[in-house]
Amino acid sequence: MEPQSSPDRQASSAWTHDFGSPAGAGRGGAWAAVGAPALVLGASYVGFGAFVHQSGLTFFQGVASSITGWALPGQIALIEIFVAGGSLLAAAIAVGLANARLMPMVVTLLPILREGDAAPSPRLIHYLSAHFIALTGWAVAMQRCPDMNPRQRLPFFLGFTLVIWLSTVFCTALGFFLVEVLPPTVTLGLVFLNPLYFMLLFTIDIVRRDRRWALLIGVVLGPLLHMITPEWGLLITGLVGGSLAFLITQYDRQRNPGRGKS
Repeated sequence: MEPQSSPDRQASSAWTHDFGSPAGAGRGGAWAAVGAPALVLGASYVGFGAFVHQSGLTFFQGVASSITGWALPGQIALIEIFVAGGSLLAAAIAVGLANARLMPMVVTLLPILREGDAAPSPRLIHYLSAHFIALTGWAVAMQRCPDMNPRQRLPFFLGFTLVIWLSTVFCTALGFFLVEVLPPTVTLGLVFLNPLYFMLLFTIDIVRRDRRWALLIGVVLGPLLHMITPEWGLLITGLVGGSLAFLITQYDRQRNPGRGKS
């Protein structure tokens, strides 16, 4: 009979992403961001920086938007309201609706980042990490952090998101000064690189049953509801599609409790 391994040994063997230490995880997260994540998101913010200049805003307003807001749909909505001469209330509502998707991201990811801390991090660190939860960092962290040593999750996430955040701030400034070089069509195309990258990133989750339904329902409902109501189609797709995917997944887990996620 083979000897039974200890629970700690069993747990440690389950971590498919182990960087050896929290500091190593931070460096690993930073290196993971170098390449496609930083380049694609940076290219989108080059387009955003040019859009800021074309809209009549100042360099410092554009850079401050990327530093503090750091959510491209909300930033674009804010500028469009400004250009249209809308009120501060209208701008707040538009940005709030555009960024409402970030709240469930924080609710789902932050408990994973905090899980298993032997010495809980100061609350300020959790507020800081919540600020950096946007679609790219959230998608990568949800794919990798659950299989990571719990004490390495938050450092990995912060290392990853700090790199892509700094790249977007730099590229906002770069796009602002390249506005005379970039044709308007190129500027618009750069902005749309971001959602295309997200779509490719999420295809990895097709193999996971608990996320597959949300992706497939969203692909079907999104275009249909956009044709019916372009203003509310995306919001309705998220609410209806996400709710249906959750109910289907819960039903599937009750019928097949031993099947797991894959």
